[in-house]
Amino acid sequence: MPQSQSTPIEFQDEREAGRLLAVEDGAVVGYIAYFVLAEAPHALVAVHTVVEPAHEGRGIAGGLVRTFYGMAAAEGVPVVPLCPYAASWAAKHPDQAPEPAAEVVAAAKAQLDADSDLW
Repeated sequence: MPQSQSTPIEFQDEREAGRLLAVEDGAVVGYIAYFVLAEAPHALVAVHTVVEPAHEGRGIAGGLVRTFYGMAAAEGVPVVPLCPYAASWAAKHPDQAPEPAAEVVAAAKAQLDADSDLW
């Protein structure tokens, strides 16, 4: 039976690698690079959102960011969207993307500055 043109995207959290993957037909088509803030409240910090060029324009990046905020909500922690795409998505979806406290954002930026391997 032929497969339909639109295969659902699956989102897989690879916490150890600091990646939330978008997977289609077993291939990674996009991801969010992130880290967990070392100090409380252990926010999830989005550093970079990437979608493979052949898959752009299909809403994959938005799905990644929506899933990322959902993960944080399930864990009861804030999101710090340091990635420009995640920040612009959050601004357009304030109901799904609560703004983190300024001190949490400052801590996330300091941790990123101190360890460039995070992304």
